[in-house]
Amino acid sequence: MYQFFVEDAQIGKEYITITGGDVNHIKNVLRMRPGEKIRVSSRSGQDFFCEIAELTDDFVQADILNEEVPGTELPARIYLFQALPKGDRMEYVIQKAVELGVYEIIPVAMRYCVVKLDQKKAAKKVERWQTISETAAKQSKRSMIPGVHPVMSYKEALEYAKTCDINLVPYENERGMEATREALDKLQPGKSISILIGPEGGFSEQEIEAARQTMDVISLGKRILRTDTAACCAMSMVMLRLESMGE
Repeated sequence: MYQFFVEDAQIGKEYITITGGDVNHIKNVLRMRPGEKIRVSSRSGQDFFCEIAELTDDFVQADILNEEVPGTELPARIYLFQALPKGDRMEYVIQKAVELGVYEIIPVAMRYCVVKLDQKKAAKKVERWQTISETAAKQSKRSMIPGVHPVMSYKEALEYAKTCDINLVPYENERGMEATREALDKLQPGKSISILIGPEGGFSEQEIEAARQTMDVISLGKRILRTDTAACCAMSMVMLRLESMGE
């Protein structure tokens, strides 16, 4: 079933009005017709099972059949702080993180990042990344679209992460998986969790020491992972831990 997102103001008591680019997509790309069923989610996380009632060039009216009980979101908010990777790896990280349940993605400029973005390029990238987040949210039937934050400096990222209840940073750890188990044991529904992923070139000594002051340093295993693999691995561990708490 196809899913679409709307603003809260577009939701009425009996029907939802879809506008913007989704109108053309529904009408001319998907070639949907009145009577077909769709899933619509509001920006605030409400989910509705709807039936298309009317299609025009400007809007699609979908009658509300029933409001669904939200069931696709994790019981905690995960903030993924991702060091800027080269090529299209950031797009991959965003897509997979959204599928795994991330709440917000924060691109971070770090010392050993291969990619260096000026303010204008960074703004265009963030706009592109937000579109990828929305597409992934639709595909994975999320009830909300995770936000992609403007690019932060490392110092800004550490300060922002302090607002979370639990802070994790995967890194080569002399205690192996022991620290990882201890950190995962702290996870609880309702908590906010930050995950800080380093760049291809790794953390500088100053960066990892600064992170140690406020974050739990964990291991992702004995192998060295690429930055995009590390992000998916850390997200998967946290997601599985949180999902198991709801059973």
